[in-house]
Amino acid sequence: MLDKLIMYMGFPFVRYALIVGVLIALCSSLLGVTLVLKRYSYIGDGLSHVAFGALSIATVLNLTNKMIIVLPLTIIFAILLLRKGQNTKIKGDAAIAMLSVGALAFGYMLMNLFPSSSNVAGDVCTTLFGSTSILTLTQLDVWICGILSVVVIAIFILFYNKIFAVTFDENFANAVGTNVNLYNLLIATVIAIIIVLAMNLVGSLLISALVIFPALSAMSVFKSFKKVTIFSAVSSMICALFGILISILVGTPVGSTIVTVDVLLFGVCYLIGRIRG
Repeated sequence: MLDKLIMYMGFPFVRYALIVGVLIALCSSLLGVTLVLKRYSYIGDGLSHVAFGALSIATVLNLTNKMIIVLPLTIIFAILLLRKGQNTKIKGDAAIAMLSVGALAFGYMLMNLFPSSSNVAGDVCTTLFGSTSILTLTQLDVWICGILSVVVIAIFILFYNKIFAVTFDENFANAVGTNVNLYNLLIATVIAIIIVLAMNLVGSLLISALVIFPALSAMSVFKSFKKVTIFSAVSSMICALFGILISILVGTPVGSTIVTVDVLLFGVCYLIGRIRG
């Protein structure tokens, strides 16, 4: 098995997958802690369905670079959802559920009305659950993912204190002069970028797992925000790495394998937390 792994590491597409997977896992886990604490865990699922709908539009239009449509639309809807519609009759959870189902149905309808290939069911399954193969990643995908990941990490590090304040107490942060709306807007933009990046790796339906499970695993063991964030980031990268390697060796779908490893880690951390009381 070790010889087989060394042989696979000689192929560029395997190295591309490992780099992209680890970067996406790192970015997802950083903002995942904030989303879980703000009780916005389900937003990842809602936005992934929005991204699926946007991807369907880009596919129908035969665009070479689908990011032109997918990223802006996902960012716009992320901003709308994180504002929670506080001045509207449709509150946050209802808005996410409505948007999630609507975008998913709209995207599936478009792909059936204007099929880009003869295997529509296969295309939809690949988009929803991630590709069964990691051969599709190109050097351009790696560069785009790398640049956007650096932007996400830089934003989180530079505005760590503000994000911390907005996460735990928006009213207090607002009272001491922090522009809460601006930082919520920043969080929404970063989340949208992460969702779009993760679609190729784990698919639309599994993205929220990358956001939620590392954060919950860390919270089962640690108490402080900093320790939870660090453990979440490190464990998420390790799970992504092992998930991709197992997928390569065994031949299982990449996204499902990564999420399975995340679930197993959560089970271990939960037991440790219960033992420690």
